Amino acid sequence: MKVLGIESSCDECAAAVVADGREILSNVVATQIPFHAAYNGVVPEIASRKHTEWISGVAAGALEQAGLGPGDIDGVAATARPGLLGSLLVGLNFAKAFAWARNIPFIAVDHMLAHLYAPRLVLPLAGPGTPAAAIPPDYPFLGLLVSGGHSIICRVEGFDDITVLGTTVDDAVGEAFDKVSKFYGFGYPGGAVIDQLAGAGDSGAFRFPLPQLGKPSREAPGGDPSHRYDLSYSGLKTAVTAQLEQFRVKPRAKATQPEFGHGMLSEADKADIAASFQKTAVEILLRSLFRAIEDTGLRTVVTGGGVAANTYLRARLAEKKDLRCVFPPLELCGDNGAMIAGLGYQYLARGDRSPLSTTASARVRAFKH
Repeated sequence: MKVLGIESSCDECAAAVVADGREILSNVVATQIPFHAAYNGVVPEIASRKHTEWISGVAAGALEQAGLGPGDIDGVAATARPGLLGSLLVGLNFAKAFAWARNIPFIAVDHMLAHLYAPRLVLPLAGPGTPAAAIPPDYPFLGLLVSGGHSIICRVEGFDDITVLGTTVDDAVGEAFDKVSKFYGFGYPGGAVIDQLAGAGDSGAFRFPLPQLGKPSREAPGGDPSHRYDLSYSGLKTAVTAQLEQFRVKPRAKATQPEFGHGMLSEADKADIAASFQKTAVEILLRSLFRAIEDTGLRTVVTGGGVAANTYLRARLAEKKDLRCVFPPLELCGDNGAMIAGLGYQYLARGDRSPLSTTASARVRAFKH
């Protein structure tokens, strides 16, 4: 079964064709980064307008790349939640129209579940000697979903069966990366820029505090167990942007150029801020994840979302030789249509269908406190 997947939940306009839920035949992603860079963040109105302009051409490009015509597609899947409502509606309505016009089944899927499915996909062969695809992880496993909009630790029992154990009580980890990058003028998108800057920095230059959720109180002397796996990034963001000097360990380097609003920051200072912030942001994730591993006994962790491309996160998990840590290929960490098509196949193969009256939802209640 060849499924066309449409993804438009945020600022990436994407379409892909996947065969039998596993083999990627095409994967086209049109990025809007140049249109949002001036604002150091995604502008919803610009995003939805660009999706409207591009969606038809992106879908046509996915079919052409796969060497297929519209009549060769057996089903259509599209992201319906969560995301920016205007952007979601563009891709969702295009997918419904395509399915209606071809009289083929349509399925609406959850964007975050699709990120968990991404490591099960097989990329096209790059040439002789290309390694075989990794063996997909068996259920159950722990999922770590990290992006600009979500930070979720969950128990995964099946492709559409997850139990959220912990999530952010305020900012998502990717959002914190973007806000710190914007504050210091590092560049956009913040996650990729900080990751690159951190490579030249000293992660011990600043010792930022970890949040203390569920700490003991008079009402709960042992701490609030409901926050055992939860995450928080507002405190770290404040420490990095408003209280930086309180957490400095390494002596400050001599300034080489002015930085508006921040006195004088040398290039070494910038790299140190990026490295120290990145380390703390990832350690916040890992502290809660390791608690979940300890409590559930599950030794397989599947990571998805844009922050899954972070080099420090990958390196830290690679140190855990007693765990099987599964990451999608870098090109499948961000938003893409292949993960939507792959997940959609599983629903369609089971006989599920979505009515053409299906609409979009900006949020999933269980994903955020």
